[in-house]
Amino acid sequence: MKSCFFIGHREASEEIFPELAEAVEHHIVDYGVTEFIVGNYGGFDRMAARAVISAKVLHPEITLLLLIPYHPAERPVETPPDFDGTFYPPGMESVPPRYAIARANRHMIDHVDYLIAYAWHPASNARELVEYARRKGIHTSNLGNIRQNSNL
Repeated sequence: MKSCFFIGHREASEEIFPELAEAVEHHIVDYGVTEFIVGNYGGFDRMAARAVISAKVLHPEITLLLLIPYHPAERPVETPPDFDGTFYPPGMESVPPRYAIARANRHMIDHVDYLIAYAWHPASNARELVEYARRKGIHTSNLGNIRQNSNL
């Protein structure tokens, strides 16, 4: 099973949705991705989830998981509609809450095959994670390059 994680800025324009949906379709058809994992902390994450949910109409075999950075016993989370479940990274129990999101994101990059990103701001955690993924050799599609090239 091949997996793909999404990382991006909280503020993301709806204008990138067509490219995001196309990237999801490309990862399913051309790379054989069957599992997508997304957080729940901003505009890009919501769009990514929407793109995967839309793709499930044509590809019912794919799954969509919600990444939860906080221990479910401390901060219970219900599985959102159209998601197939949640994922809490192992070993996160001792991570202080202020570092939980960053650590969960890094865990995902350490354990997925692909990354779809929207990272264009140079001084951001999303951009740092994209660079980290590239250094690890993870195939990364950064839709933030579209923004930079078109000045959205």
